[in-house]
Amino acid sequence: MSFYLDDAQRHTLTQRRNSFTWRTEWPTWLLIGAIYGGWFFIASHARGFGLSIAIPLLAVFSAWYMSLQHELLHGHPTRSPFVNGLIGFAPLAVWFPYRVYRDLHLQHHDDPHLTHPEVDPESYFVSREAWRQAGVLTRVLLIARNTFVGRLLLGPAFSIAATSTQALRKVARGDWADVPAWVAHFVALAGLVVWLDRQCGIAPWMFVAGVGYPALALSSVRSFQEHRDADLHEHRSVINEAAWFWRLLFLNNNYHLVHHDLPHVPWFALRKVYVASRVQYVQRSGGFLVKGYSEWARQYAFAVAMRPVHGDLSRGARFGRPAAAAAFDTFSGGLQAPLRVTSTTPVARREARGSANGERDAPRHGRYESRS
Repeated sequence: MSFYLDDAQRHTLTQRRNSFTWRTEWPTWLLIGAIYGGWFFIASHARGFGLSIAIPLLAVFSAWYMSLQHELLHGHPTRSPFVNGLIGFAPLAVWFPYRVYRDLHLQHHDDPHLTHPEVDPESYFVSREAWRQAGVLTRVLLIARNTFVGRLLLGPAFSIAATSTQALRKVARGDWADVPAWVAHFVALAGLVVWLDRQCGIAPWMFVAGVGYPALALSSVRSFQEHRDADLHEHRSVINEAAWFWRLLFLNNNYHLVHHDLPHVPWFALRKVYVASRVQYVQRSGGFLVKGYSEWARQYAFAVAMRPVHGDLSRGARFGRPAAAAAFDTFSGGLQAPLRVTSTTPVARREARGSANGERDAPRHGRYESRS
């Protein structure tokens, strides 16, 4: 389902869809060549570069590859899920089979249920019941995960544990649908690990701990405050006006509200779509605008950006057990108030004033259309 701001935007995007760039998707094919070529060039020359250089570079390319996998599952560069699946099959980022990631992420795009922990598999919130049953240590870890530093250090571990647990539970229920994908993934991963060890001098533990985990941590930069809890689903996705490096690494997925509204738009067009209707998107997001990931890092390095319990929007709400709150008080020096739906960042307030001074206002109602 696509949401267009107005008929003019729908008409413009329909025209662009017929352009040579969109029809051929040559930027995405170029990207595929750059990522695969760069990854294997660095790996095969790891001894020459030195592992202290090769391993961090591989982590960056693996994070970039994860962004490519995201693009593939949304139907780029081909309309064939099979062909796109072949392109995204290689376990360069270690952890998850492409097909499993694809299915979970498409479930995440159920926007009316975005951030709901029982429905959204990518939610960083927990239900009130899960919070009530959690012990002190689990609560402290969940709170710490919602700091910027905690997201980098703990976010990957949470993702790995959650996906693995879900896979095991499906098998325990007698659902073996994902087992072939996991088996194929581990077979390919084993082959890649052997090649890296014997031909490139990269030990298995170094690949997992030095490439796989940091790659997932880099991707966690994008996920930090990517979504918030809000009454209106269009207020739940951020607009992050990140610097060029992050835009390229995340393939413009930092314009996250635009991506959720128009998931069929390819990565190379997202920025143009956003810039053309910037004021409207800022208003549509409810002021959920940030000037780059460094702003999140400055504000929330060790401060809590959002409360982990879904639906807890009150500024004075407590986390639950006093012991858990006290433990985190010791860890971070105190709990910070979460972002609220009605609040905006200083940047968003300036944008709102600009709109009041005569810039184009967003329409009260947009237009939803199913993708053909």
